[in-house]
Amino acid sequence: MEQELWNELYALACQLDKSRPLGLYSDAEIVGVYLWAVIHDRPTRWATRKKNWPKKIRLYIPSQSTMSRRLRSAAVRQLLDDMQSTFVLILVLATDWVKTVDAKPLPVGGHSKDPDARWGRGVRGLAKGYKLFVICGEGPLPLTWRVAAMNAAETTIAQRMLPDLQGGGYLLGDRLYDSNPLYLATRQHNHQLVAPRKRKGKGLGHRSHDPDRLRAAELLQTKFGQALLAERERIEQTFAHLTNFGGGLAPLPNWVRRLPRVQAWVQAKILIYAEWIRQKLHLPLLAVA
Repeated sequence: MEQELWNELYALACQLDKSRPLGLYSDAEIVGVYLWAVIHDRPTRWATRKKNWPKKIRLYIPSQSTMSRRLRSAAVRQLLDDMQSTFVLILVLATDWVKTVDAKPLPVGGHSKDPDARWGRGVRGLAKGYKLFVICGEGPLPLTWRVAAMNAAETTIAQRMLPDLQGGGYLLGDRLYDSNPLYLATRQHNHQLVAPRKRKGKGLGHRSHDPDRLRAAELLQTKFGQALLAERERIEQTFAHLTNFGGGLAPLPNWVRRLPRVQAWVQAKILIYAEWIRQKLHLPLLAVA
């Protein structure tokens, strides 16, 4: 299955690569070698060895130093973004009127010397590492996503993702997103934030609150509001699907450290997941035409 997924992803990279080759290797070849490593959960160095490739795949294999340098280039990062945008056009209805925001911890070892990893709230208490923040609609692929250190505030990263949203509607979150500044920012991007009270059973106090926060509190007292909030479970399904297949987003391996490498690894895993979904749904890559 890994080779079948890789074949389609590499073909897409070749179709989208409009840049002139830098030296011996095109941007598509750099992306292809990197995806071969990620899809097999191996370091990039593993993919630069010819013995780890099937003989029928004819591809020029760059050195490890070339891969490290080119993966940091703006052109390669743009090609990966273009591939992701293609899958978003196929698999995502960007104007879904109900969207959900949440985060998934990406822990590393507590003794890791990664200077970008931070201690923060994990699944079962404190953990060190990173978090994957996503906003999802009804489709299987995130509408937008970010990777940040484990101690990054959910409300801060959510505000950074809001400009990526299209249309209007509701944005659902858990109680960590119950914040006056986030209600204001969400309204400015044509959405109504709906999140349970941060302190259940407590009053709002005597200070002023954003009108959308008051509206959300009233809405959650209705059957419609409770049914709406129940839709938040869809994002848990997205995380489950992203991780529970061969080549999916498993815990970060020990060679994926520093924020840029974690971001690249997560993006590659999202691309692999998107292609896996596309093949299951038998959808053509019409956006490339």
